[in-house]
Amino acid sequence: MPEEFRLDMGAPWLNLLATRGRHFGSRPVERIPTVARWRDWLARSELTPPAPVTEQDLDAARELREALRPLALGAVDGVAPTAEQVRALTAFLAAEPVRLSALDRLHRSPPPTSAAALARLAHQAADWLTGPLRHDLRACPEQDCRGVFADPGGRRRWCPAPACASRGRVRALRERRRAGS
Repeated sequence: MPEEFRLDMGAPWLNLLATRGRHFGSRPVERIPTVARWRDWLARSELTPPAPVTEQDLDAARELREALRPLALGAVDGVAPTAEQVRALTAFLAAEPVRLSALDRLHRSPPPTSAAALARLAHQAADWLTGPLRHDLRACPEQDCRGVFADPGGRRRWCPAPACASRGRVRALRERRRAGS
């Protein structure tokens, strides 16, 4: 059974980062190991292109994900990006035609290709990382996770993964008990 997608990080570009779980641990979890899983993630994110999704598209998705990770963690940790990190993101910011239509609600045209879907995600990330929403970004303190998530209220300590919060709370309890004895 494939790993469940994390779609609760606060924005689609953050959910893309979560397609690789426990990134910094000894056994990372790849949630988009196949083209079919990438197509499924695009569908769940309402970014399904009419064009076929290929192995190259999957590689590009992973490339964007890994280009975004150091930029997101840098924004959280107050670390300035390198020129190379900026170039890696800029490569995905290709223009993409968007049409809006009014039906039962406002609709946006689907991205014509997986590359256009990645451009939308890259633009969303650039908007977050360069605007006031960057102040809402947090990183999970669990060293194997470090998942970046949106925390507009500033109250969350861990990412939305229940396992991270449970491990963190157990560790804190053990430390309190050790300090009390």
